[in-house]
Amino acid sequence: MAVISSPLDFNAEQLFVDLSETFGRRLYLKCEGFNFAGSIKVKAALGMVEAAERAGVLRPGSVIVESSSGNLGVALAMIAATRGYGFVCVTDSRCNPATRQMMEVLGAQVHVVREPDPHGGFLGARINYVQALCVADPRNVWLNQYANPNNWGAHMRTTAPAIAREFPQLDVLFVGAGTTGTLMGCARFFKQRNRAWNRRVHIVAVDAVGSVTFGTPPAPRMIPGLGTSVRPAQLDESYIDEVVHVEEPDTIRACRRMATKGFLFGGSTGTVVSGAMRWLKEYGAPGLTAVAIAPDMGERYLDTVYDDEWVSAEFGRHTLADPHLTQPIQAA
Repeated sequence: MAVISSPLDFNAEQLFVDLSETFGRRLYLKCEGFNFAGSIKVKAALGMVEAAERAGVLRPGSVIVESSSGNLGVALAMIAATRGYGFVCVTDSRCNPATRQMMEVLGAQVHVVREPDPHGGFLGARINYVQALCVADPRNVWLNQYANPNNWGAHMRTTAPAIAREFPQLDVLFVGAGTTGTLMGCARFFKQRNRAWNRRVHIVAVDAVGSVTFGTPPAPRMIPGLGTSVRPAQLDESYIDEVVHVEEPDTIRACRRMATKGFLFGGSTGTVVSGAMRWLKEYGAPGLTAVAIAPDMGERYLDTVYDDEWVSAEFGRHTLADPHLTQPIQAA
């Protein structure tokens, strides 16, 4: 029995799902949504807050201000509530209504940016608003998840070692690219471990089509989570072996296909799994040990990814006409 006094005292770190029955190819999915913030972002949020506290940047009366498409905002709202800080989340119109409501229930103020910046898109507009808030009031503190080394540092200390403990013979790791905090923390850990253990773990970044993170052209994206309209400052491509880009209809199909087996995962997870399965189909050898990170769960996507009307309106009804939603692929 676990008895806790703070929501930060619980996180199911060592939970993996074998997706071979769902997709016909073995992929172990590290589930990061079983904590009170509901996503992997609680690790980065706590790492950045505690570093700011140690530096004296956050102190009684401070207000945390951060740009977020949703999951980090929920994590920061929870932490702010437990530690007595104010919190303002600057998001945009793609943020799920349920996510906005969760932040508000936890005591956060949520500002929704409605117009993208001409050059930086919605992310650029959000960052501009955050910077303006910090200039207007010295109590406001921007943690800046896009450039804060405590973002990736949290995953180098926790997420990556947990994978290494469970899969010492890991061959390939698939990580979604948003702020690239999870990606860079895991990539740095395994690159260092590669040198020490003389074993090579192949790092594959999974990004959304329309994201500019890896230099591809910008395009509209409807599913929040992965992808950016401004290249993250903490990204260092020298640690990454490959990049896979996923179309949003494929994200939806992957999510819904996992749901046919009772696994309700979020949009970021669907993107990572779709990209991983495509890579494994092309390059995966028999006996390969492959792990992907599932950043979130699916409850916050019930009005979007799992809603037939929304999917039909945004992507067309053909997106739903996937025979594999009722019948898994046969193993090669």
